[in-house]
Amino acid sequence: MQRVFITGASSGIGAALAMQYARAGASVGLLGRRGDALAALRATLPNPHLHRTYAVDVRDHAALHAAATDFLTHAGGIDIVIANAGISHGTLTERLDDLPVFADIVATNVTATVATFAPFIAAMRTQRAGRLVGIGSVAGIRGLPGAGAYSASKAAVMAYCESLRVELRGSGIRIVTIAPGYIDTPMTRHNPYPMPFLLAPGVFAARAARAIDAGTSYRVIPWQMGFVAKLLRLLPNALYDLAFARAPHKPRKSSQS
Repeated sequence: MQRVFITGASSGIGAALAMQYARAGASVGLLGRRGDALAALRATLPNPHLHRTYAVDVRDHAALHAAATDFLTHAGGIDIVIANAGISHGTLTERLDDLPVFADIVATNVTATVATFAPFIAAMRTQRAGRLVGIGSVAGIRGLPGAGAYSASKAAVMAYCESLRVELRGSGIRIVTIAPGYIDTPMTRHNPYPMPFLLAPGVFAARAARAIDAGTSYRVIPWQMGFVAKLLRLLPNALYDLAFARAPHKPRKSSQS
């Protein structure tokens, strides 16, 4: 029986991954900010008695560490850790009131990924096995206008996971970076622009689980967005700037409240 710990599990990608692994017979640790949503999700999973919920904000590193320790003790080890918690808002550097939003995005998307992995590494080293999964984004491959915080945070996650992959080489621990394209979740539904190759969360979760189980180092899902991202990466800066200068901006937090 696999033992899987997922942050940001209360909705969207996290909830879909929880369902994917629970259906496969795993014991799942569900961590998120909303205890009621986690309890409701747990009740819908196969074998709910196998799963544990933790109402924790991933920016609270002490509480996150305590939840990880509890799950390790309860499950008797760990096979997969998915640092999925993430937030997304538009930000403008010229707006000083966006600076706290930028800091929250980096703290949630980047620093919390490190804090999620840290408590599990010793156990995985002892086991000489395990998967640490970072959730990046195609938005981290090139900077998008009006989404500087989100693009920067996801680029950081992907670079961090690459560093960790080399750092832990030979330990038996596999680092998997998943870069989602557009997935139909509450996070993407307020985007005011077309979202090509949009995937349902369950379809994404099934594909992600295959990549994770295989220990794939890096995977863009869906593959079509990976192809588009590679093309964008190859564009000279002048052409990229011209193409995206007038692109619609992700809504700022103040415009969503």
